[in-house]
Amino acid sequence: MLTYAVEDRGSLPLYEYLYRCIRQDILRGVLTANQRLPSKRQLADHLRLSVITVENAYAQLEAEGYLYTLPRRGFFVSRVEQAPAASSPAPVPTPPEARTWRLDLTRNQVDGSKFPVSTWARLTRQVLSEGDAFFAPMPHQGLLLLRQAIAQDLRDFKGMAVSPEQIVVGAGAEYLYLLLAQLLGAQAVFALEDPGYPKIRQVYAKCGAVCRPVPMDRQGISLSALNASGATAAHISPAHHYPTGIVTPIARRQALLRWAEERNGIIIEDDYDSEFRFAGRPLPTLQSIDTGGRVIYMNTFSQTISRSMRIGFMVLPPHLLEQYRRELDFYACTVPALEQHVLSRFLSGGYFEQHLSRMRKEYRARRGAVLDAFRTSPFARRVTISEQGSGLHFLLRLSTTLSDEDLRRRAEGHGVRLGFLSSYAALPHPEYAHTLVVNYAALDPSQLAQAMALLADVFAETESTPPPDSASFSAK
Repeated sequence: MLTYAVEDRGSLPLYEYLYRCIRQDILRGVLTANQRLPSKRQLADHLRLSVITVENAYAQLEAEGYLYTLPRRGFFVSRVEQAPAASSPAPVPTPPEARTWRLDLTRNQVDGSKFPVSTWARLTRQVLSEGDAFFAPMPHQGLLLLRQAIAQDLRDFKGMAVSPEQIVVGAGAEYLYLLLAQLLGAQAVFALEDPGYPKIRQVYAKCGAVCRPVPMDRQGISLSALNASGATAAHISPAHHYPTGIVTPIARRQALLRWAEERNGIIIEDDYDSEFRFAGRPLPTLQSIDTGGRVIYMNTFSQTISRSMRIGFMVLPPHLLEQYRRELDFYACTVPALEQHVLSRFLSGGYFEQHLSRMRKEYRARRGAVLDAFRTSPFARRVTISEQGSGLHFLLRLSTTLSDEDLRRRAEGHGVRLGFLSSYAALPHPEYAHTLVVNYAALDPSQLAQAMALLADVFAETESTPPPDSASFSAK
């Protein structure tokens, strides 16, 4: 007769404890295949349990295939493979702890302390109180109200006449890259700006796409190199390239559109941080001057709201929209419904534009303070700054004979993390050396004096060359 110490069940229900005990005996071979078990009443009397408890345990074991029944004969043990002897699990390597830096110039992170949290919370409560809308099915391309709000924002502030039907909402830029790789197909050849944002080529490459790095000149992606690349799609950031900061002028933009027309190609306009332009009017998007349906426009709310808000969108030209719906419309929207409803109200209620206006003023002042700190620093004569009055980063070229790797190690010894232009290049080039990519959005103005002192220690006692010429990607 089966005997188990029911008093050792802890907080488990009686039937589940009995089920686990019998299952363990079957897996260990204590109960062998085709062995008959006691009847429900016999086992209940023996263990002083209710019949229903034993019945529930047997039912669960039968449902999972550990037992089978024969009419008027009872329950029998099924033939199953015996479990191996228990062993300690293989050790799992723990991820390395994130290092705490005294100064980190690579942090491409917006200042979350300025975000109108109370407004966002109020809109969230509104959405949750309207349960019918919140629980309604979500369209594949994203919430219509959100797409309407995005289309209106693009029309009002970027001069883009797009339909909400052209917009596809997704969980951040990387997810949209995945969709584009599938949409354009395995035959597509992607031209990528070099130097450029590494994740773009990493995502496309993992999708099996052919990627061709194309060098930059002072006006953006090189047209001659683009023509020679054999590319059918060009992924570019004409408004404010990361990391060089280059702004593509109108003549080059028109030439790129002609390239797309002549090659039957596609241009992916990645409108990275164009909202933070501090001088002059916002630049027209490439999509707004495209008359041939050759431009896919992309943007996210990572820089304008928060990097943790994984909401991005792309605007597809009509012929690609038809293809998308035909080939990829089986994908469910990857952004939670709650966030889409709240963001749609944040946009349509004017709160987003108010927030952007405040942040432009904040970052304009912060940028000025950071640039002044570098220009009056102890090492000011050894650096050349390249910036174009927009974006949340700039380039700083240092006069030194140290390699970037030596400089990186030296900085890390002082608790300082530096980002180098050479790290963004798929193809190395000497002109990228000794150039730092300075992300200033996370720099606290009250700590700039301490930051300059740290950098002075890093740059001190390094063998230097004569002061450099203007950086290769200077705005001059």
